[in-house]
Amino acid sequence: MKLLRLRLLIGITAATTALSWAGSKLWASLDTLPAVPGAAPVVLAAVAVILLATALSLRARLKAARERQHGAKGVDPLLAARALVLGQASALVSAVVTGIYAGAGIYLLGELDVSARKDQAVTAGFAVLAGAAVIAAALWLQHVCKLPENHDGHNGSGGPAASHR
Repeated sequence: MKLLRLRLLIGITAATTALSWAGSKLWASLDTLPAVPGAAPVVLAAVAVILLATALSLRARLKAARERQHGAKGVDPLLAARALVLGQASALVSAVVTGIYAGAGIYLLGELDVSARKDQAVTAGFAVLAGAAVIAAALWLQHVCKLPENHDGHNGSGGPAASHR
C-alpha cells in the first residue's frame, strides 16, 4: 500500500483553500454565504481522538508482541490494514475539509466588524486546527502501521522478503 505524504495533503489543503476563498467571495457577493457549522470542530476533533486512540492501541500491541511479553496479543494484519485505510481516508477528507474552512475563514477575516461573521471566523479557525489534528493523527497511525524495514541482508529489490509486502 502506498503511503500518504504530508506534501500531498498540504497541496490538497492549499488548493481547496484557494477554491473555498474564491467561492466564499462569490457567495458573499450574492448575500448567501452559508454559515460555518458549529459542530465542525467538534466532529473533526472526535475523529482525531479516534485515530489517536487507534494508533496508541496498535502501537502498544505491536510493541508487546515485538518484545514477546507474556500474554501479548498479536495484531491481525487485516485489522492493521483496515486501520491504515481509515487513517489515510480520514487524512484525505480532512485535507479537503480543512481547506474549505480555511478559505471561508480567510474570507471572514475581512468581515470581523460583524459579530456573526466574527463568531464564524473563530469557528472556522477551530475547525482548521481540528482538521490539522486529524491529519497529524492519521499520519502517525500510518507510521505505526508501517511494516519494519528488512535488515537481514536483502535490499528490498527481490527475494522472499520483498514478496511479502
